[in-house]
Amino acid sequence: MSVPALLNYAYLSGLLSRCGRAADHRLGAALHATVVKNPTHFLLCPLRPSLRHVLVAWNALVSMYARCGRHEDAARVFDEMRVRDSVSWNSLIASAYSSSAEDVLVQFRRMLRSPFSYGSATRVSCDHATFTTVLSACARAASLAACTMVHGLVVSRGFETEVSVSNALVTAYFECGSPGSAKRAFHGMAERNVITWTGMISGMARAELYEDSIMLFRQMRRTVDANNATYSSSLLACAGSLAAKEGQQIHGLIVKAGLETDLHVQSGLMDVYSKCGFMEDALSVFRSCRDPDEVFLTVILVGFAQNGLEEKAFELFVEMVGEGICVDTNVVSAVLGAFGASAPFALGKQIHALVIKKCFGKNMYVCNGLINMYSKCGELQESVQVFDETPSKNSISWNSIIAAFARHGQGSEVFQLFESMKADGANPTDVTFLSLLHGCSHVGSAKKGLDILYSMSSQYGVLPRVEHYSCVVDMLGRAGLLHDAKSFIEDGPFKDNVLLWQALMGACSFHGNLEIGKYAAEKLLLVDPDSPSAYVLLSNIYSSEGRWDDRAKVMKKMRHMGLRKDTGKSWIELEKEVHSFVVGSPTSHPDSAAVDDVLLQLSAVASDRQDGLMEGNAL
Repeated sequence: MSVPALLNYAYLSGLLSRCGRAADHRLGAALHATVVKNPTHFLLCPLRPSLRHVLVAWNALVSMYARCGRHEDAARVFDEMRVRDSVSWNSLIASAYSSSAEDVLVQFRRMLRSPFSYGSATRVSCDHATFTTVLSACARAASLAACTMVHGLVVSRGFETEVSVSNALVTAYFECGSPGSAKRAFHGMAERNVITWTGMISGMARAELYEDSIMLFRQMRRTVDANNATYSSSLLACAGSLAAKEGQQIHGLIVKAGLETDLHVQSGLMDVYSKCGFMEDALSVFRSCRDPDEVFLTVILVGFAQNGLEEKAFELFVEMVGEGICVDTNVVSAVLGAFGASAPFALGKQIHALVIKKCFGKNMYVCNGLINMYSKCGELQESVQVFDETPSKNSISWNSIIAAFARHGQGSEVFQLFESMKADGANPTDVTFLSLLHGCSHVGSAKKGLDILYSMSSQYGVLPRVEHYSCVVDMLGRAGLLHDAKSFIEDGPFKDNVLLWQALMGACSFHGNLEIGKYAAEKLLLVDPDSPSAYVLLSNIYSSEGRWDDRAKVMKKMRHMGLRKDTGKSWIELEKEVHSFVVGSPTSHPDSAAVDDVLLQLSAVASDRQDGLMEGNAL
């Protein structure tokens, strides 16, 4: 008499495996019913000759529920099993991993205390699959203590020579914030594969040990061939250390390996070139991609914004939207980050309309970008409206609106918003205090500004940066307290920083204080001998004193050193286009000649009217 197909252990196990791969728990539950309806046939008894085959079916049942994400059902089936082996435990632990890392560690401890499957006195034996899953859980929980204890078990059970286990160990140590332990585990490995090297290179780069990461990449090339993940990780290290030369060399290796069309590798290349200031190369990589996605577009837009090429960012964004590329919240946030005072406000409003159309209005980062965009374009009330409509506000949201009011010189409102921020439960950051110090400058409250600076570390645990000290110097300078500003710099931790002496020189130029201005210029030139701002500000001080000969000497010395003053620029938005004009450059605008003609005509008209008024008064 033939046995029905569903009662065949191997056949049923195969069906359950297919259900797990397809995440079809409904069909899997129906097959489970077959086991329930035939308890004698699927009885787990240590004395059964066919126990091994029955156990395979039960293990497949636990694994099916685990793969379908039904952790409770998997645990329930597991608890019904009178006999278990390492496969049973591995399936349960894998199921727990989809629930939480802590649950994995709980089940692992339970496994170590459990007797062996066939009723002997020995414990259940862990295998390489057990340790790789548990170490992944340690990495996920970022628990260095748990990782170290599991490492001890790996060594005591003799699995330190298993490459997959060692790879998981290296990754876990990096995720737990212990690159030193990861390096020791790596150097203790007798055998390494491409995954091992990639894990080390990636871990070192993410731990900001960029030079070590690049050095490991060089060592790796002598032993195994790199893959796309390896190249992406090495490019991350090049981007972090601004290693343009190494990035270009790796680019050549990528081309030789035929991986130049890999999306992840191309993103890494654009990141390196963008951060190193080679935007033409970054754009070339972008253009070489046949089907750029939103991640690609985000990387290149951020690169343009960081390198001061905002107009290029806007042009590319408009081009890509016109070609139908998918725009997500990251793309919108990136292009909004490129907006400044000279950005086309009409485009900003169009992007806001796109945000509304695509229902991105609940995204916190998009809302923060809109707040900054409107405030930088001079529309403070629009910033306030977006802020009020932001559903959930974080520290960045509050920083954006506080900075908006500080940017518009409304110092009193800045401090009111700061109190509201604290009442809302948002933690102030270093950016918050920059805006507060700017607010103090505008309201002329030097004492309050100093109190804010000293409260940063004592009350809020925020360490002041050089930018905060520069704001205080500017604040004291605006108040005319130049001697106090000079003492503040010399008594502070950043007395050799360019920003602080530049701020003091600017204040001296405004107040016409030659004595302190010359002192600040000397200090600035000691720190940065090639700084054109020192000569420009010193010449401005001489001009305010009417010392034209001294001013001429400064400008002559500046020309002799080959230094050039930064040119001034003005702009106006007309019919959705921003027109820029550079001081002293007759060709800065394509229509400069026509503009000059109109100015001459207006000047002539004004001159005629003035002559007419003078004649009328004479009569």
